[in-house]
Amino acid sequence: MKIIVGCGSCGIAAGAQKVYDAIESLLSNNTELGITGCIGMCYLEPIVDLYDNEKLFARLVRVSSKDAENIVKTAESGDLSFVKELVIKEDDESFLSQQTRIALRHCGVIDPTQIDAYMADDGYKAIEKVLKTMTPEEVIEAIKTSGLAGRGGAGFPTWFKWNAARQSEGEEKYLICNADEGDPGAFMDRAVIESDPHNLIEGMLIGAYAIGAKEAVVYVRAEYPLAIKRLENAIAQAKEKGLLGKNILGTDFSCEMRIKAGAGAFVCGEETALIESLEGSRGMPRLKPPFPAQCGYWQKPSNINNVETFANVPWILLNGGEAFSAMGTENSKGTKVFALTGKIKKGGLVEIPMGMTLREVIYNIGGGIKDDKEFKAVQMGGPSGGCIPKELLDTVIDYKALGATGAIMGSGGMVVMDESTCMVAMAKFFLDFTAKESCGKCVPCRIGTKRMLEILTRITKGEGKEGDVELLTELCEAIKDGALCGLGQTAPNPVLTTIRYFRNEYDAHIIDKNCPAHECVDLISYEIDKEACRGCTLCAKKCPVSAIEGTLKNPHKIDKDICIKCGQCKTACKFSAVKII
Repeated sequence: MKIIVGCGSCGIAAGAQKVYDAIESLLSNNTELGITGCIGMCYLEPIVDLYDNEKLFARLVRVSSKDAENIVKTAESGDLSFVKELVIKEDDESFLSQQTRIALRHCGVIDPTQIDAYMADDGYKAIEKVLKTMTPEEVIEAIKTSGLAGRGGAGFPTWFKWNAARQSEGEEKYLICNADEGDPGAFMDRAVIESDPHNLIEGMLIGAYAIGAKEAVVYVRAEYPLAIKRLENAIAQAKEKGLLGKNILGTDFSCEMRIKAGAGAFVCGEETALIESLEGSRGMPRLKPPFPAQCGYWQKPSNINNVETFANVPWILLNGGEAFSAMGTENSKGTKVFALTGKIKKGGLVEIPMGMTLREVIYNIGGGIKDDKEFKAVQMGGPSGGCIPKELLDTVIDYKALGATGAIMGSGGMVVMDESTCMVAMAKFFLDFTAKESCGKCVPCRIGTKRMLEILTRITKGEGKEGDVELLTELCEAIKDGALCGLGQTAPNPVLTTIRYFRNEYDAHIIDKNCPAHECVDLISYEIDKEACRGCTLCAKKCPVSAIEGTLKNPHKIDKDICIKCGQCKTACKFSAVKII
């Protein structure tokens, strides 16, 4: 029997390392202990898998170090009665069974620190096939047949970028992986690197061969230390096996790979700003044209794709472009990975074929809204995306359909919101992010986002004026038209979509000085229902500023002039007597 502990960042944060250490201290010589990456079920971490003769025997969830002894007993005896309370429920197993996993096919299955584990499951067979039986042009044609579009957000055809770089003049070319994952709520690239780093390396090798590059660079944010550590280890292992460096697999193809740790600037997700950062300059976008395919890193032809794009490439080359294009919709082929977060019961990573609806992902895979509250909206595409309301829940997930709603596919963030979310505050949150992350190079983005944030801040404080919504809309259009790069051009999307679908909330804030979701602190107040209050004094004891008056067994009262609206009284009340108005 073999014990495998899920040690992705999500698992470690939930206590997986403590679980691993506790199991290790109790193991006998007859039981093997290992690790894997994130399986995607982040809401169930820490996760421990038991294997019998390479077959999954049992999956244990929400494990703690206190369960180590019983886990070891089960591994040694094969008796599940020791851990029956930890065995995953059938409803949770459906989280994975409803997915189609290509980019994530090895995540949470193999040991990401061992190249042999990757090679045992067809690892590096795609690059062997490519180098020994295909020309670069044939590789590009296979990617074209697959319909693979860039998974970083824009959805630009991958083959076209590769072909442009291939046809550019010059012997010195570069292949770059954009792993600068900056969207709030997005963690797809991090999980892939942590859980399956050799898949990324193989995909990049194929891309480098296709465009004629001899050097590949992975630009990953420094906030991903575990991803960097495992990728460094994978690169070293690949070199030892002759899969990186000179004359790979005995062929004329040579390619070196290195990692660049970025400082975490959101704007460096834009390819030309990323190139500036790679060169040692401040990350600021360049004017285009020329495009990176003609004049990129060190003014040489360069190709940039994100982690998920490269993660699909080995599968496509092994199984054929037709197999990938058979999945998805007419305009959006293959699968897409999403980070499902927010007010969702089953948060984590999901990979689904294009063409599935938002409702199917949120309710069938994600299990619906936490505490069975009412679904309100889902933010697609992070700060560059938009909010999609409940009346559009049956929208098909593909580039064209999502674009029609005012949102974008983006890199794959899917933040679910319930009835308690204020959409004006949500727009303000994303504008605050983009305004701070603006590089400042162009006036529309640098000044425009700041002015928009000021207006949204006034509105959420109850200081909004008639005409503010129209002014916001005018600013949005000006920024979209005038900004230099994608950050500025898409920054207005959260504001435009919330105005489009939730104009009534803006009007309530501006005209009625009221926040319907009861989220904006300056527009709410607390009071105690005299009929419901039992005079237990709990609320008064919890109030940090002594704003609640009353005697034992008599109704209490909140002094609104003193109240700081912290909500401690509402949380403490066992009789639902404290109301927000």
